Amino acid sequence: MSGTSAIDIRRARNAVVAAFLGWTLDAFDFFILILTLDNVSKAFGVTIGSVAFSITLTLGTRAIGAFVFGRLGDIYGRKPILMLVIVLYSFFEAMTGFAWSFVSFMVIRTLFGIAMGGEWGLGSSLAMETIPDRWRGWVSGLLQAGYPFGFFLATLLFDFGMQPLGWRGMFFVGALPALLVLYIATQVEESPAFEAMKHRPTKVSIGTVLRKNMKLVVYGVLMMAAFNFFSHGTQDIYVKLFLGKQLHFTHSQMANAGLIFNAGAIIGGILFGFLSQKIGRRYAIIGACCVSLLALYPWSHGSDFTTIAIAAFFMQIGVQGAWGVVPVHLNELSPSEIRGTFPGFVYQLGNFVASFNAPIQVGMAMSHGGDYGYALAVVGGVVAVVLILLMLFGPEARNVSMTHATLPE
Repeated sequence: MSGTSAIDIRRARNAVVAAFLGWTLDAFDFFILILTLDNVSKAFGVTIGSVAFSITLTLGTRAIGAFVFGRLGDIYGRKPILMLVIVLYSFFEAMTGFAWSFVSFMVIRTLFGIAMGGEWGLGSSLAMETIPDRWRGWVSGLLQAGYPFGFFLATLLFDFGMQPLGWRGMFFVGALPALLVLYIATQVEESPAFEAMKHRPTKVSIGTVLRKNMKLVVYGVLMMAAFNFFSHGTQDIYVKLFLGKQLHFTHSQMANAGLIFNAGAIIGGILFGFLSQKIGRRYAIIGACCVSLLALYPWSHGSDFTTIAIAAFFMQIGVQGAWGVVPVHLNELSPSEIRGTFPGFVYQLGNFVASFNAPIQVGMAMSHGGDYGYALAVVGGVVAVVLILLMLFGPEARNVSMTHATLPE
């Protein structure tokens, strides 16, 4: 989109707000469980490892939602299907609070995962197809900053709402994102790229597009598996198990550490997203990974609050700084005919590969005398190096047209 009229800017702004809030509230709902793992395990009389497996189910089934809702978005438009997805994940989040047994809890979280899987691809494609080209870098960082901002909001709820509401009440609060649908319905327009695609005289099947881009699909899944291990491997067990169980931080210390490192994550996402517009998507990701490697040891082996807070702040600047480039990078690599499907589906397939992170890290820690710091350091360090290598040898399609098929070399 090259126009800069007031109408274009307003249309772009509304799309960005919708995509940012959609991903923020999606993450908010997801991290409510991360912060209540021990409470849920006690309520149902099961181990923390069993509850952690519900995270695996949630992450693993997101690929189903990404494909189903992504295809619907390519057929019927980004806007209406994004609204449907937000209503569904809000509904299943609230239903989690009504779970009457551990089996029902697991079933509901699985359905939540399917609904959650549709949001990222639809929201990011709606925004990237609507904004001016020169906005792509910083908007990408802003969109992905919605993820740590959602964690930030969930941490605030955990800090101030856990005592009066209990874990079930926290999930009831998770129904509030459904209100975002009202904003999307009244303020957000359909993607211009989708509108143009609807009027093309010939349609290309998804199978044909995927066959022509099979190397890109494989690369995308590998890249997103690494990215998801990077994110979940540095967050899922960090607060409740490493800080709480191993270091014996108080409730307030855990909450404050979470607020601090999520502030770093938000800064990192926007900063490296902006830098990617200047130095390229791959080099921005490499730079962010290097920041995380520098913070790795004190982040995983510190023992006092000050060391942990500072190291975690910079660790998440790196982790979410790298992630801040992902929305624009994946959407630019995506063939335009299936942009509603491709970014989200590749993202969530990679997420499926990484969905076993929490049980893996818990198992690693148990095999080393309950040392969660060891498990965090191994996963965080290895994945950062893998991402650097993938970026050095991978494709880039910076500033490609969003209305034509992309076939990166």
